[in-house]
Amino acid sequence: QRRQQYKACAARVLVTVPPHPSTYESTISTSRESRSAPAKPSNMICTTQRFVTVAPARRAAPACSRHGAGSLKRSVKAWGTGKELEIAGIVFQPFQEVQGQLAVLDDIMDKALVPGPTTMSAVSMARQDYADRLEAAVNEQINVEYTMSYIYHSLAAFMDRDNVGLPGFAAYFKHQSDEERDHANILMRHQSRRGGRVKLMTILGPESEYTNEARGEALWSLELSLALEKMNFTKLRELHALAEGDAEFQQFLEHELLDEQAKDVKLAADLVSRARRAGPGLGVFELDNILQKEYGYGLDGDGAGAA
Repeated sequence: QRRQQYKACAARVLVTVPPHPSTYESTISTSRESRSAPAKPSNMICTTQRFVTVAPARRAAPACSRHGAGSLKRSVKAWGTGKELEIAGIVFQPFQEVQGQLAVLDDIMDKALVPGPTTMSAVSMARQDYADRLEAAVNEQINVEYTMSYIYHSLAAFMDRDNVGLPGFAAYFKHQSDEERDHANILMRHQSRRGGRVKLMTILGPESEYTNEARGEALWSLELSLALEKMNFTKLRELHALAEGDAEFQQFLEHELLDEQAKDVKLAADLVSRARRAGPGLGVFELDNILQKEYGYGLDGDGAGAA
């Protein structure tokens, strides 16, 4: 009879009371009664074992200005036991907490360069705590990646000449060129994700001749590759230092670029050591065959081995 005195849609709090009364750590979640289910009193809690009553909430601390909510304490008494326990919880008031972000969006719309329906494309609404200097540095790093890709592509074309005849070296440098272009694309994608604007810069044309009488084409090109990889590693670490305080961007650099760049430096250094140990002539020929097995043949190489 008492249950029928309350509406079927009364809000309730579902608490899982542990089977042992000595430990009273309860899990709280809010829910609403189904219309087809029998009504229960609003101060009663249905558990897997018994009904408990919930006393009115007592505010234990003033409302938090940041989250718009304060800590509440509720006393729960299990029927038939006479024991009470206190449940601590946080009140989540989303409509109050998002007011600050809504104000930011309104400010963006007011300052937009293009009024009307096209305002959305004028100003980024995804941007949040993304420094202007970091945005500019990312655009510079994109230029570095594209420049390296350009140089590697030029090296690959040089090695693929019939009067040079090092198709394994050509395939290796082609692979490096593609990798650097992928790095630039990764940076561009993340720039857009953070609300920044990608601004591509001018790429200077690389050299087309890499002949070196003293060191030979193979060793000279590998030493140039090592210098490029170490320079890029320095640039990425400087970008990481510039992003101090932006944990998301630093994690992105570490996971997507820095770890792989360190491996590229080690690979380039290994190849320089091999070329020096092998010496000119037949040694370069054998090293080229090793690169063919790893990266393919000439500019058609795709990293799947020799054609």
